[in-house]
Amino acid sequence: MKFAKEIRVGNIIMVDGKPMIVLRSDVNGSSRTGFTYKWKMKNLLTNSPQENVFRGDDKFDVVVLDKKPVTYSYFADPLFVFMDEEYNQYEIEAENLGEAVNYLKDGMECEAVFYDGKAISVELPTTIVRQVIYSEPAVKGNTSGNVLKEAKIENAIEAYTFTIQVPLFVSQDDMIEIDTRTNEYKKTVRN
Repeated sequence: MKFAKEIRVGNIIMVDGKPMIVLRSDVNGSSRTGFTYKWKMKNLLTNSPQENVFRGDDKFDVVVLDKKPVTYSYFADPLFVFMDEEYNQYEIEAENLGEAVNYLKDGMECEAVFYDGKAISVELPTTIVRQVIYSEPAVKGNTSGNVLKEAKIENAIEAYTFTIQVPLFVSQDDMIEIDTRTNEYKKTVRN
């Protein structure tokens, strides 16, 4: 058990018997009157957002989730199927994957996150390399400053085609490195 004042953003705690991840924490008050903690949280099982205010001396159970390396196998609408090295399959709903669904590709390695023996989401590598499948050509003369354009990147399911902002010099069929935490272009990868 931890006090509210010891909980940090990213911790997973039990609130009313439900596992919640703390997304944002705002502290109000003073040492004389006592501190209150306003948390923006998300339910790990239903992905529903929630905001609550707690006193600094409220206690919470901190949950440690299990993780296991898995490989993306296939899409069985509305489930994404992953397989571990022992050929066990885990099905995860699209809504629980969040933005990870935009980067999935056949045979991609990632980590499945488990709560109470059930796969609830996946964690992607920090950076991945993807091919640009479509990008507008650069407009001549539009090179002043940090000018960006949209580029569609490859992934496993066409319905989840994803676009990111890239510099003007990036063209179709280029391989680019993307930061999966921020969805930002990092660099062009040369062979």
